[in-house]
Amino acid sequence: MPLVRCTTVAELRAELAVMRRAGRRVALVPTMGALHEGHLRLVDAARRLADEVVVSVFVNPLQFGPREDLARYPRDLERDATLVHDRGASLLFAPTIAEMYPEGATTRVRPGPAAERWEGAVRPGHFEGVLTVVAKLFHLVGPEVAVFGRKDVQQAMLIRRMVADLDFPVEIAVVPTVREADGLALSSRNAYLSPAERTDALALSRGLRAARELWQAGERSAGRLRDAVAGVLASVDGLVPDYIAVVEPGQLAPVATTPAGTVIAIAARVGATRLLDNTILGEDDV
Repeated sequence: MPLVRCTTVAELRAELAVMRRAGRRVALVPTMGALHEGHLRLVDAARRLADEVVVSVFVNPLQFGPREDLARYPRDLERDATLVHDRGASLLFAPTIAEMYPEGATTRVRPGPAAERWEGAVRPGHFEGVLTVVAKLFHLVGPEVAVFGRKDVQQAMLIRRMVADLDFPVEIAVVPTVREADGLALSSRNAYLSPAERTDALALSRGLRAARELWQAGERSAGRLRDAVAGVLASVDGLVPDYIAVVEPGQLAPVATTPAGTVIAIAARVGATRLLDNTILGEDDV
């Protein structure tokens, strides 16, 4: 089947009406494009959960701060379209900024206090932008299920909270982080890394692995696990952590002890590139 491509809300709604009349269950995979295997695993998961998969590609200006990389964020829509078609997506929605935010549009979704720590503290306003665009996509597409990646663990938690608080009739599925063979978490921003910086970036997954190994050996102190991650990151010149969070999974609040399910999340700058990674103790390997 050919991939249907829409750039306007009117086109999107017309295509979705055809799916609805046929009784099809719809999944949404929201993305900012520059797709990689991590995104495509989200499409795979969406296909298992629904009859039709809608992928959105929209570089959302609301979630970028004034000194962040909106202008240089990688874009290759034709490649993205080929990738999602080959993976079985039904529809690609790639609107312009003017289509998503017409002149005079000022309404925003304000997240609660859980958005003020970690990413929210480093990037003020970021999650307001994320939740606003996701809420709008949920309204436009009306999916039965939406699929997100766990690499952005705080984002996924806040979207779940928004869905519960605002009564969106959508199931949220979160897919484990996809990694390169050497452990580097896949990210569109990896394209910014020089070969030397890419090697340095492996310290993120090494740090998480060091903490996991301590935990598997019986260590339950959040402080000691955090110190293990910090020690690995500190061994790499030019790698600057923004935070190392050892937190419970519901609101990502800091913890003193670490039962199974505890999240360890990292944000760090490697050269000019900012990367995220995380692990859930007792659930997966890094």
